[in-house]
Amino acid sequence: MTIAKSSPFGITSLPDHTQLPDSDGTFVKNFQEHPQSILLTDSIKPTLEQLHPDGQYAIGQDCGIYWRLTDPPEKGAECPDWFYVPNVPPSLEGRVRRSYVLWQEFISPLIAIEFVSGDGSEERDRTPLSQIGQDRQKPGKFWVYEQIIRPAFYAIYEVERASVEVYHVIENHYELVQANERGHYPIEPMGVELGIWQGRYGNLELPWLRWWDREGNLLLTGEERAARAELELQQERQRAEAERQRAELELQQERQRAEAERQRAERLAELLRAQGINPEEL
Repeated sequence: MTIAKSSPFGITSLPDHTQLPDSDGTFVKNFQEHPQSILLTDSIKPTLEQLHPDGQYAIGQDCGIYWRLTDPPEKGAECPDWFYVPNVPPSLEGRVRRSYVLWQEFISPLIAIEFVSGDGSEERDRTPLSQIGQDRQKPGKFWVYEQIIRPAFYAIYEVERASVEVYHVIENHYELVQANERGHYPIEPMGVELGIWQGRYGNLELPWLRWWDREGNLLLTGEERAARAELELQQERQRAEAERQRAELELQQERQRAEAERQRAERLAELLRAQGINPEEL
């Protein structure tokens, strides 16, 4: 991992997450990106809680990952729309993370995801740092992820094309991950698959980026889990009510049979008495 540890700006010590900007002063999100980030986070939390019973992991949503000291500092950061870092504390010294600083932490994200808002060229830009000059202040995103930040997996999601590309580091470079028979992309260290789900989330019907488990079961959000639990409860109530009605019908039928048998016995007894026979002596 290459991180500038010296500075031409007169800085004698490297800044931490509290000393670096947590915003570049721009707004670039569309109305789909915020719920998309929430959807990814909400649905993966139960899985991450199983992977990290000690709670040692961090999720970033459009947060800066600082990899190089620059002026202004924002030029030395990339901001994935969503990323996950295993085995790090969710806060630092009791303070919420303002950014993720590689020279402070050294642990790379396991996966970084970019949501394409243009034609995807920015997310696939492989321009190296060596080609940066007066006309260009930052290297390409793809190059920074592949060569510097180095998440094991890098995903590029395009809602307009209903597609996602997933790359995996193999021998110091990214290679495309092939989709499995379900059209999903395995993220083995997390025990999940990433893919496109066409459906309604919130009030939007879109091809959403979502997680599945290894068996191809969709990982549900908290709201979806609650809705499923309510549906299962209703179904259980319906089964219990159907069983109660069945038992009641059987009891009623049994009573009817017993009453019919009693009436038959009484008629037989009357017939015997009419013939001068005491039925109790039989």
